Amino acid sequence: MKSNSPDPNILVWFRGDYCRLADANVNILTHALHYGTGVFEGIRAYWNHTEQDLFLVRAEEHFARWKRNCGILRIQIPESPYELARIAAEVCRRNEFRTDVYLRPLAWKASPRLGVQPDDVDATTIIAIPFGAYLPSENGIHAGVVSWRRIEDNAIPGRAKICGAYVNSALAGDEARRNGFDEAIFLTEDGHVAEGSACNLFLVRNGKLCTPPTTDNILEGITRDCVMTLARRELGLDVVERSLDRSELYICEELFFTGTAVELAPITRVDHRPVGEGTVGPIAARLRALYHDAVRGELAAYTHWVDPVFHPVSAGLSVR
Repeated sequence: MKSNSPDPNILVWFRGDYCRLADANVNILTHALHYGTGVFEGIRAYWNHTEQDLFLVRAEEHFARWKRNCGILRIQIPESPYELARIAAEVCRRNEFRTDVYLRPLAWKASPRLGVQPDDVDATTIIAIPFGAYLPSENGIHAGVVSWRRIEDNAIPGRAKICGAYVNSALAGDEARRNGFDEAIFLTEDGHVAEGSACNLFLVRNGKLCTPPTTDNILEGITRDCVMTLARRELGLDVVERSLDRSELYICEELFFTGTAVELAPITRVDHRPVGEGTVGPIAARLRALYHDAVRGELAAYTHWVDPVFHPVSAGLSVR
């Protein structure tokens, strides 16, 4: 992924009001900066040129997950998921985005002091930036199993996007790229396949779509849920949530990542071995196309997944 600094003049929602990104700053003694006591979320919005509208994907569900995960750190967010989704849409409107966008809600322990014990001073922000492909996955990517293990739920809950936990992902991603891979694959402490550094994982074996269960320390992915739904309803596939062995990565017919940032990224090589025929498989290709259309409001059966930003009244949504 190419890293570009966002425009400092874009408007963000910060501590209950709208301001320029350049003005949304925190004290260098902020608790979360030193101890990782924050929780973030990732949401996509896709530009539909035909409709001339930007579609937020399952925004209320993302914000509901964010609020639940914040509860693990006792961070309080007063707004409801509905209100937060409306704020996110307003951020996009104020910036007049006419392109694909990634939104980053973030809540953190905000006391400007030293000392690991957190207190009840919380802060929140919602940032939106233009955002393209996260991984170069059009023709498939090369993934590799890393030596770092996925954090255990009894250490730091992997199902929550806790800021400090992503050191685990940063170490894995760095190792993978230094070893010549595009993305990492984590194993759990007991040796089962978990997920990528910031994405869920699926494989196809004997025509069945298989993915690790949430009890194997994975993020409870919303894109993961979208893909499982599309696989069952549109392709009639048997979707199985079960623990996966590392060796299954080498003998499966297809392998791919899913996630808000990565979308659906086919893996054509794993640990220097071809996956299947070494090309994007038919199931991954079909699911990627279905997901692409669904999140842009182009599949009638899944329009409940998306909220239009610029024409909310016509879609029955109120603006606040």
